[in-house]
Order: sequence, then C-alpha cells, then structure tokens
Amino acid sequence: MQTQDFEQIRQQTAQAVREVLEAAHLSAGDIFVIGCSSSEVLGEQIGTHTSMDVAPYLFEGAQSVLKPAGIFLAAQCCEHLNRALVIEQECLEHYGFDQVNAIPQPNHAGGAFGTIAYRSFDHPVLVEDIQAKAKAGIDIGGTLIGMHIHPVVVPLRISIDMIGKAHIICARYRPKYIGGSRAIYDEKLM
Repeated sequence: MQTQDFEQIRQQTAQAVREVLEAAHLSAGDIFVIGCSSSEVLGEQIGTHTSMDVAPYLFEGAQSVLKPAGIFLAAQCCEHLNRALVIEQECLEHYGFDQVNAIPQPNHAGGAFGTIAYRSFDHPVLVEDIQAKAKAGIDIGGTLIGMHIHPVVVPLRISIDMIGKAHIICARYRPKYIGGSRAIYDEKLM
C-alpha cells in the first residue's frame, strides 16, 4: 500500500468514529470500543497479515475524534489475549476495572491495533474485561466487539461500510424499552 492509501484509511476511520459518536450521543467519560483486524483492512484473512504499518493510521484516525471529545478508547486485542482491551489508566480508575499483566505484541498475542494503542496511550493498561461498559464501538474486519457494549446493543448504519478493504459493523447502546404498547418513549434515547 502507498502512503496515500494509509492516509485514506486514517480519514475513513475518523469519519466512521465521528458518525457513530453523532448517532450514539456519547458524552465525555464514556467508552468507545474498537476491534480491528489490520489484515482485513489490507484485504487479507483475519490474523494472517498483521500490519504495524496500517495500525497507526487506524489508531490516529480514531483518537483524532475521541480524545478531543473526552471519550475513552478501548482497543480490543486479538483472541490470543482473550480479547482483552488496552485502555488508559484514567479509564481503569474511573470505572474501577482490574488490570491484567500482558503487553500486546503484533505477531504473537495482541494484534497490531492493540499493540499500537499500548505504545501510543499516555498511560496504557490492559484489562481482561470492561464489564460491558462501552456505549458504542466499531468492529473493523469481523473481530466481534458486542460483548464489550452495554446491553441493549443496536447496530448503526453510517455512510461508509468499509475501512480499507475491511467491512465494518458499528453498534451503540440504547436503554431497554419497558412498559409495552401503553408506554411512551424518549425519542432521544432510541
């Protein structure tokens, strides 16, 4: 891939995150989870072509939107670390998560996106679980992030459906509907 391709991937990532934030109505202090296969972004099968070249562009695209909004990024690692998440220490302290001891590696356990997050965050920590506290997220390339989003998880359609060559699935939290046919619901929460 050329540098302009990587820049386009950064722009696509930022656009996708921006659109999900707008649709999900997140606030400062909320968690946004991203699971990402750099292999899929390059058009390869998940787990086969981990790319430390493309991962920084994906991370930078996401953080360019999330950090100014005060929203915590949770970067999901690969299945070799049981889909543990890299977060900032501040997020761990804010939510009371438990830290685990592993350092993500691109070709061993963790994946490129998790590794870049660990290297790029100000005070990175690894947690095994965020207790379904994320309010929204993006699955880039079929990495399965639903378990990290607070129920009820609903899919979001945004203007793009791919980042690089990877299909994306966006999701957000919404409160449960209760009360049946006689209930009236707050449109802003739907």
